[in-house]
Amino acid sequence: MFVPEKMHGVVLTGHGGPEMLQWRENLDTPRPGPGDVLIRVLAAGVNNTDVNTRIGWYSKGDNDAEDAAWTGVALKLPLVQGADVCGTVIAVGAGVDPARIGERVIIEPCLREADGTDLVSPWYFGSECNGGFAQFTKVASRHAQAISCDLTDAELASFPCSYSTAENMLERTGVKAGDTVFVTGASGGVGSAAIQLAKARGATVIAVTSPSKSGALLELGATRTLDRDADYAGELGMNSVDVVIDLVAGGKWPSLLDILKPGGRYAVSGAIGGPMVELDVRTLYLKDLSFFGCTVLEPQVFGNLVTRIERGEIKPLVAETYPLREIATAQDAFGKKGHIGKIVLTVS
Repeated sequence: MFVPEKMHGVVLTGHGGPEMLQWRENLDTPRPGPGDVLIRVLAAGVNNTDVNTRIGWYSKGDNDAEDAAWTGVALKLPLVQGADVCGTVIAVGAGVDPARIGERVIIEPCLREADGTDLVSPWYFGSECNGGFAQFTKVASRHAQAISCDLTDAELASFPCSYSTAENMLERTGVKAGDTVFVTGASGGVGSAAIQLAKARGATVIAVTSPSKSGALLELGATRTLDRDADYAGELGMNSVDVVIDLVAGGKWPSLLDILKPGGRYAVSGAIGGPMVELDVRTLYLKDLSFFGCTVLEPQVFGNLVTRIERGEIKPLVAETYPLREIATAQDAFGKKGHIGKIVLTVS
């Protein structure tokens, strides 16, 4: 395939509102280095990481131009964001089998290799390096997972970030058949993925959502739903669940520990309800609870996810699609949280 010198895409130019996202048609097309593949991007999902990085949410200090990304390292601007990518391999770098050209792939967003080097601390695709909100992108070959199924490009782009995050949380907490799993923020991309993936493991799922979305989550596999404002312990009883998958944190956080059984496991990978919580340490140690902060994927997680997709064990949830050029509108819709699943940008 002919690869042009220039490409179109969207770049983040600074922290702030959607005006910081600029459409450009003269971006340099990336060139694959040793160990890399070059991918023609077909679709890219919208997720919290993109928005949080844009607004400077990851900073623990002053929100200035040198604000940190999710790893705590200052961003290199302008930046092509986009962690959720489906595309086609169109070129390979030195050391990569040319037979990979033509493969349809999804990209593992948690990177352990970049620029031909094993990373000391993993990067996030579209954060520490350019991502998928452009016509072409490059990544280490090991992070471009070939996939064979009948799903559309937009459907495949709904999987990488949300589903791998959910699967990683379930893996870290050792969810197994017979467990009762409590999922907060259950209508979002990670939450709805966690329902399906926990159900696939044989667990019983209780999901927190708004009443208007309850029916859809029950169809996904939740056994029961609770309203966000419910009294969790009053509804379920103290010491009633084995695992909490938390994407919200915020003011109701202490009640999540109340409903955990002794020896229960708590995993968190988001804080859309607010990052500051109140912890009674006595609850933690007297109930022998285990806490898991989940960002970096376990090595087996992404491959396991692809296998589940190919087997049809989980299904994509694409709420809406927008052309890449309408990314500001897509992120606005994403922020309103009126959808279930993912919002995806078409890039072709």
